[in-house]
Order: sequence, then C-alpha cells, then structure tokens
Amino acid sequence: MTAGFGAGDGRPMDADPDGMSGSTAERPGPLPPRIEPHPPAGVTWSGTPGGTEQPTAVPTPRTGWSAPPNSGQWGQGPAPANPPAAPPGPAAPYAPYAPAAPASYGGGYPPAGDLASAPYPGGQPGWPGVTPPPVRPTRRRWPVVLATVLVVALAAVVGVQAYQLDRLGDRLTATDGRLAQAQDGDGARLDGLEKRADALEKQAGAAFNPEAVASAVLPSVFRVRAGQFTGSAFAVGKPAAGGGTNLFTNFHVVESVWEGGGREVFLERTDQRFPATIVKVDKTNDVAHLRTTGKFTGLVTAPTAVKSGQQIVVVGAPLGLEDSVTTGVVSALRAAQGGSGPAIQFDAPINPGNSGGPVINGSKQVVGIATAKARDAEGIGLAVPIKVACDGFKIC
Repeated sequence: MTAGFGAGDGRPMDADPDGMSGSTAERPGPLPPRIEPHPPAGVTWSGTPGGTEQPTAVPTPRTGWSAPPNSGQWGQGPAPANPPAAPPGPAAPYAPYAPAAPASYGGGYPPAGDLASAPYPGGQPGWPGVTPPPVRPTRRRWPVVLATVLVVALAAVVGVQAYQLDRLGDRLTATDGRLAQAQDGDGARLDGLEKRADALEKQAGAAFNPEAVASAVLPSVFRVRAGQFTGSAFAVGKPAAGGGTNLFTNFHVVESVWEGGGREVFLERTDQRFPATIVKVDKTNDVAHLRTTGKFTGLVTAPTAVKSGQQIVVVGAPLGLEDSVTTGVVSALRAAQGGSGPAIQFDAPINPGNSGGPVINGSKQVVGIATAKARDAEGIGLAVPIKVACDGFKIC
C-alpha cells in the first residue's frame, strides 16, 4: 500500500518528535520514521511547487538553540502546529525502517563544525542542555621553580660567605697571636735596650772627664788667707743654720790665727774677698770648720770610700795660684799610724797652698781633703778621708 505525503508530512499530529513512536490513524500498522536529511548550519528547507524542497540560506545562530534540531526549520524556533501542505506530486514509497542514529558530538548530527562551536545561551560552546566540565585554571609553576632556585642560590651564597668569614676569623686570630708574640719580643728587646742604655750611662758617668769635674767644682773652691799663710778651702753640704755657707780646710792652714786667739780669716776668689769665721778645729785629723755669710754651692761628698786605682782631680791654690787643677789616681788607702788618722795616698801633683783643697772623683763627689806631700819624693800625696771630717763636724 502506497500513499503520498499529506499535510502532516506523513506523520500524525501526535507523533513522537523523534519519530520512534506515535499513532497511525491514517495508515495501517506502525509506520517507519521518515529519514530526512539534515541541512548544514545556516540552511533551512522550504516547499516549492512541484513537490520539491529548496534550501534557503538563513543566518547561522550565534546565541543558542531555541528548539530541538528535528522540529521546525533549522535554527528558526519551534515548528508550526499545522505546517502547510506539500504540493501534489508523485508519491514516494516508504523507506525501509531504520532506527534513528543517536546524537553524538562531532559525528555529523548536527555538523560538528557548526553546532559544536555554537555557544550556550550562557556564553559557553556545546550542545543545548549539556553542561561542560569546569575548566581548571592552569597553574603557572615557573614562579615557584624560580623562587626555589633563588632560595637555593641565596643559601649557597650565605654558606660561602659564612665559610669565608670563619676562615677570616681564624686568620685574624692567628695574626693577633703573631702580633702578640712580636710585641712580647719587642718588649723584651726594649727592656734589654733600656738596661744597656742605663749601663752605658753609668759607664759614661764613670768615665773620667777632668774638664767636666773642674767646671762643676771650681765655683765652690776658694783661696784662704789666714794671717801670713795661705791655703785652700771649699764649700760643703747644705747651707748653714741661719744662712751662710759651711767650709772645710786644714787646721794647719788657720793654726796661727787659732792659736793667736783670732777667729777671722778671709776667702778670696778672683777679685772678691769674703770674711769667714773659724767655728771648730780637729788638730788630730788636721781639719778645721769655717763659716761665711756669703751663699755658695756646697759640694757633694762621696757615700763610699775610695779604692786603689780610682781616678781623681785635685783643685786648689798652690803657691797662691787659685783655680789650679791636677789629676791622678788613688795609690792606696792608709790606715791610721802614730796617733794620726787614716789617709788616702794619691799620685796627683800638689804643692804648698793645695792644703785644704778638695780631692774629687769622676762623679764630681768629694772623697778627701788634700793635706800634705812627701818631701824628697815625687807622686806621693796625702788626703784626709771626707768621712772623717763629716763624722767629726756633722755638716756634710
């Protein structure tokens, strides 16, 4: 049995949209669905006289689907309830029944190039009613990698610097140790140099210099005039009580005045003359104590006794010739004999008028008082040790 397409396009009004089921009121038995070609996107079909359908180009939808693909015109909304009847023409036989192919993405129904790229009403591409899986944002891992590399590099730099600082600290410690050792060595050398300098100073001081001794001693040595006799005297010790200066000389120089009851003598130096008084005498040791109102520098006495071979300077006024200087050495230290006290023997030339003059060592200290010389002999002079005079008069 054959029949042509009617106003319903061969489908009952209540037929299933997919053509899989429905009523068959106009034809006996179930009718197979009509296989219709699907136009590509942007094309719809319209009836024309002569029973053929011509494609009509329509704009491609961009904002979504308003109806299923098999209802109405493609992309034009829902199909009308009463579609226009096709023009009469030759009836086509029924096509054999074939189940509708299921829809699939990108399989030609609809064309993948059009429908698959069509956006959803919400702005997402795909099929109507199908929600695509959420797109996870792509994580950028290069900042993390770069940060890790930077941290490792900084850690390496810090480690290298810490190692270098540790090495530098060790070097500084070693340098400090070497400097400390060098300073200790320098200190020891400086101490040694100071000791040697002190020894050289002592040696220089001990070196005999008659010129220096005479320059220091002469201002304190005078010529003594006692009546018709002359001799020598020198200032000694600190200033006298109540002012003035204490002096030593030989007793035999002032003996005539002392024995005559007089006490006044005169000190002469160049063109000056100073009166002096005989305070006390020691006949046994041939020493006399004088005092003058003038102020003169007293000579320093030696704290120890002289020794044989020690160099000396003798200052006096031999034969009245003031400021005379002779040099020599200590020949011996003689003990007291025949009621006389101890004596210093020296070889410096002396003459009458030297009596009472000082005998000076190389340190400019008085060691004795010149007293006499041997007759009919050369180089034998005698002096009273200064300690004997100081102990007897307490003025040194």
